[in-house]
Amino acid sequence: MVNTLQRSAGFAAVLAGLGAAAVIAAAPAFATSSVDVTALAQDSVTVDYSCDASAGVSSIQAMVGEASAEGPAATGAQSSVTCDGSQHSASIALSPTAGAAPMPPGAKVQVRAALVDGSENVVTGTARLFEAN
Repeated sequence: MVNTLQRSAGFAAVLAGLGAAAVIAAAPAFATSSVDVTALAQDSVTVDYSCDASAGVSSIQAMVGEASAEGPAATGAQSSVTCDGSQHSASIALSPTAGAAPMPPGAKVQVRAALVDGSENVVTGTARLFEAN
């Protein structure tokens, strides 16, 4: 009887160990994409991002404008994206939006950035307030 209990306990321990190993091995498959705006210059924004190859990210897009404006004062995109699960940094060049007034220095502006897939769907995005240069 003791031998049977020991075998059952040993078998349960092996199953628990295999289960833990499976969860650890599967962790990269559940990696999340992230993007954060870290700096705003007059003609660019800097973002830190990470994404897994399976996320389908094809570009990083950004827009800048006064927080209460109906549309952005400038936009930009970069299609050179590295999705390998590691943290990367990118500088997104901004172009003025047609008909939009330039942002006055010192104005509070909202910067939005997103990782976007090939169908123009946002994979993940963020928004931060900065002071215009």
